Amino acid sequence: MAQPWQPLLDWWFGSATSPDEIAADKGKLWFGKRHDRQAHERFGDQVEQALAGELTDWAQRPEGWLALVLLLDQLPRMIFRDTPKAFSGDLRAQALVAQGMAAGFDRQLEPIQRVFIYLVLEHCENLAVQNEAVSRFIDLVREQPEADRAVFEDNLDYAERHQKIIAQFGRFPHRNAVLGRESTAEEVEFLNRPGSRF
Repeated sequence: MAQPWQPLLDWWFGSATSPDEIAADKGKLWFGKRHDRQAHERFGDQVEQALAGELTDWAQRPEGWLALVLLLDQLPRMIFRDTPKAFSGDLRAQALVAQGMAAGFDRQLEPIQRVFIYLVLEHCENLAVQNEAVSRFIDLVREQPEADRAVFEDNLDYAERHQKIIAQFGRFPHRNAVLGRESTAEEVEFLNRPGSRF
């Protein structure tokens, strides 16, 4: 009998086997906007359950833990894009990731799956957590065969860019408008630069 989280993992990662193939197949789902409606239609109910503190039994196994993290971190950013609710699962996701990493769950996942655990750290507006994200991505790159490193090096680059923003501002300026935060003059100048938004 299939586990309740399996449809989400199948949708998110597909059936390809190499990291390059998975990223090529699923990159637009992960980092585009075209699949927001599909995310809502297929998994909106589970996202609401996760945000309400339900589905915690999923976190007893690495794959279920990963799926619950996706429901709290990635899918709200799709389903509730450009609203404060997009970030409403962040604190719960961060706590869940910390617990799972302490249990070594991340090391039991496929490397490309681990990316979405460490992205939770990258999303945090806290420099110590950002430093941890960069450290985890560095380790992930080092652990891969040379042929598979490109995808993970790209993720490391993004982690370092996020880290620099938090080191400079203590928060992500591109979230200010959505969260009703007033931007400083320095942040406004930053936001006018190309590539300042994620």
